[in-house]
Amino acid sequence: MYQFSFYIPAKVLFGPGQLQHLHEEVLPGKKALICTSNGTSVKKYGYLAALEKELDQAGVAYEVFDQIRPNPTSDNVMDGAALGKKSGCDFTIALGGGSVMDCTKCIALMMTNDGDIWDYSISAKGGKKQPAKKAAPIVAITTSAGTGSEVDMASVITNEKYQEKTGIFFQSMFPTLSVVDANLMLSVPPKFTAYQGMDAFFHAAESVINKNEHPMGEMFALKAIELVAKYLPVAYKDGSNQEARAYVALANTLAGYYMLCTSEHTMEHVMGSFHDNLVHGAGLIMLSHAYYDFFASRKACEEPMMKMAKAMGVEYPTSGKDFIDALDKLIASVGCADLRMSDAGITKEELKNYPQKVHEVIGGDICADPLPLSDADYLAIFEESYR
Repeated sequence: MYQFSFYIPAKVLFGPGQLQHLHEEVLPGKKALICTSNGTSVKKYGYLAALEKELDQAGVAYEVFDQIRPNPTSDNVMDGAALGKKSGCDFTIALGGGSVMDCTKCIALMMTNDGDIWDYSISAKGGKKQPAKKAAPIVAITTSAGTGSEVDMASVITNEKYQEKTGIFFQSMFPTLSVVDANLMLSVPPKFTAYQGMDAFFHAAESVINKNEHPMGEMFALKAIELVAKYLPVAYKDGSNQEARAYVALANTLAGYYMLCTSEHTMEHVMGSFHDNLVHGAGLIMLSHAYYDFFASRKACEEPMMKMAKAMGVEYPTSGKDFIDALDKLIASVGCADLRMSDAGITKEELKNYPQKVHEVIGGDICADPLPLSDADYLAIFEESYR
């Protein structure tokens, strides 16, 4: 008998052109801290100007914090929170991809709480404190289709001092309002379209093989897998295809609704904690064949893998290996079959340090794999993935 709770409080405006309806919504404050990356895309493509226009129409003041890194750091969080406090902002708006949304959630938490963000981390060197106050309200406007962060309470932040990359999540960090407008994703380059789409895919795949899987999570996850398998190759080859972009965006949000990550995500966060230039989705792709084949070879989750294979278009799957074959074909179809750890600066010699870090970095649930993994198993998967 299943037992689970399901709580997704974010109101979602989904579909091309939805950003232009933001001013019609009741926003959760009078002055927003708009949080964006330290890159140029939201300004170059007019997304920031479009958001500012909506806020002007709504009569909401704003301040802009545009310093969030691709792998956001605890310093990013504290700098953003300091600006929010200094300028009198009472809510936050994330405008960007997963890194921006993750960082914004933590900025919102630190706008209302004392201390340092790492005081609230449950990592090995984190303070493990509970916040005294709820986070400031969060509006999430996603410009990528990969993390599902627009509908969950989770964030992943790096502490460079401690060389830790970990999840920080409290219920008040759920966005109150999210905008999923595929028009904001048309400018994403092909390789990042692939990395982000496969990140969403693995959120879903990990949820299906997770030993804590349940019907609610599986319902969202299998549909997300179906949509990514069908439409990500199209969006990769033709970024201007609005239909493909919209369906990949939908897959991303569906995968975010009930994300039950396993040790695959934790293992990638270990890699990222040593190499912050490593794009998260690319790291997951590098690990994926060896990780999933570990369980397929041991027939540890045959039924879940066959369900995923069927969702990916395999008409009559007979074993978990059919999922592995479909996964390899999907990765190849989006130009990622030749990704190499060594290109991200990872050396084979450092892999021996990774298994211990798996126990220190909070990413996915390392107790939720179909079979328990030992440190020797982690090392074997890392080494098999290495090129």
